Amino acid sequence: MNINIECTNEFDSWNVDFDWVKSTAKSVLEYFMSQEEISKNSCLKNYDYQTVSFDFLFTDSGQTHGINLEYRSKDYPADIITFSVFADCAENERFVLDGDINLGEIIIALDKMIDGANEKGISKEDELAFFISHGIMHLLGFDHITMSEYNFVVEWQKKALGSINISYDKI
Repeated sequence: MNINIECTNEFDSWNVDFDWVKSTAKSVLEYFMSQEEISKNSCLKNYDYQTVSFDFLFTDSGQTHGINLEYRSKDYPADIITFSVFADCAENERFVLDGDINLGEIIIALDKMIDGANEKGISKEDELAFFISHGIMHLLGFDHITMSEYNFVVEWQKKALGSINISYDKI
């Protein structure tokens, strides 16, 4: 599987290392897809594809507040918003174009991410890796409406991060 990731940073206060983001995201996605419990329950099951694509937008909580209000009718700034365009489509409306599946976009409010890292006493990179893995779980079609679903998502995030030597136990 080829993985195509695009990154845009609109947050001036922290220079995001796009190579690190892409490498982390690729490793996390590859880990998830190598796990039968994830791959057989993801939105990618039963599709023939060669490439998976998705985007990251790094911004601030002011912008995520506006996006949250406009698209989700929620009046608060989010730390992460995921638009899972492939997973959220009805199966009969999903399409693979020239062997490529566009999963969607992960939007991360870096100011909230940095505040969270500081509050937890962890590095910004570790907190960002957690957000990356969380967004990818959403792109694959996993949600967390119930506490059981939340625990499932977080446990798989921890496993994926552990596979790339990031220990994340400050949730």
